[in-house]
Amino acid sequence: MMALAALTQAFRSLALASTPLLTQHVHPVSLLSSQVVKQTLWRSQFSMVSCCQLLVSHQSPLSGTCASQKCRPFQTCVISCTNNPLWKPPTKYTIRPIGMKKTGGRDHTGKIRVHGIGGGHKRRYRMIDFHRLRYEPGKETQAFEEKVIEVRYDPCRSADIALVAGGNRKRWIIATENMQIGDIIKTSGHIGRMAVSAKEGDSYPLGALPVGTLINSLEIGPGKGAQCIRAAGTCGVLLRKVNGTAIVQLPSKRQVQVLETCMATVGRVSNIDHNKRIIGKAGRNRWFGIRPRSGLWQRKGGWAGRKIKPLPPMKSYVNLPNVITSN
Repeated sequence: MMALAALTQAFRSLALASTPLLTQHVHPVSLLSSQVVKQTLWRSQFSMVSCCQLLVSHQSPLSGTCASQKCRPFQTCVISCTNNPLWKPPTKYTIRPIGMKKTGGRDHTGKIRVHGIGGGHKRRYRMIDFHRLRYEPGKETQAFEEKVIEVRYDPCRSADIALVAGGNRKRWIIATENMQIGDIIKTSGHIGRMAVSAKEGDSYPLGALPVGTLINSLEIGPGKGAQCIRAAGTCGVLLRKVNGTAIVQLPSKRQVQVLETCMATVGRVSNIDHNKRIIGKAGRNRWFGIRPRSGLWQRKGGWAGRKIKPLPPMKSYVNLPNVITSN
């Protein structure tokens, strides 16, 4: 900054010294070549100094710098606002498909964060309501029924989705294996003394279902929405219920312990033949937006061999209070 201020002061002194010459209108042919070049340089310096003085004089007092310091009042960074729906999803729920922009596996800085992503067919995102127990205003704590209007393919997930309607709303949910148009599905948050005889597609708390029920769209915490068992053709098993908690076996054979008030849907997820599809050619993977790996040969490590490992211990998502025993 000190060097810039000194340079600005030097330009101002040159401009003041060259002012009498600039006021004389002499034809450039009568001057020597060296004088013409010198006068041209002085004119350019004088115009640059005038621009600097104009910018400094119009500098805002809120910028934190004094006009007497002769600082450069230029903006060196710009905050760019993006309208990308991937970064700013709409807050209001809608059943209409939303346009998506491809990222190519890159983040907001342009660097590749996930390899193997790029290209593919155009997709439109449909907002899935993973909170099955979403009461309508004024009808809290009441069981409600919904009718299946449409069951269709979703390009953004492996399972099929279903459009259901009930009351004054419509929403997309994950479809079960045998769900068809016209079915009536029920959702309830009540846990009674006796287990309910729920049919496929109904949603109940784990505490209301009988032991051994096949479930999907499992909540980890009450009210958090379905986070587990959402892939095509998968299902979990309700093993047992202990002291207000339920133990569920996931498709990976791992057991988790959650509160019995967590919601789950009865049955298997739709599109059970998803793992049997035949790609057939490399171009079909490009349709799905999957790029090929690098052709560089890499030695196989220890991950390639067969390993027999014991099942991991049961993971608990229940925050039980610590029991303090007094002597």
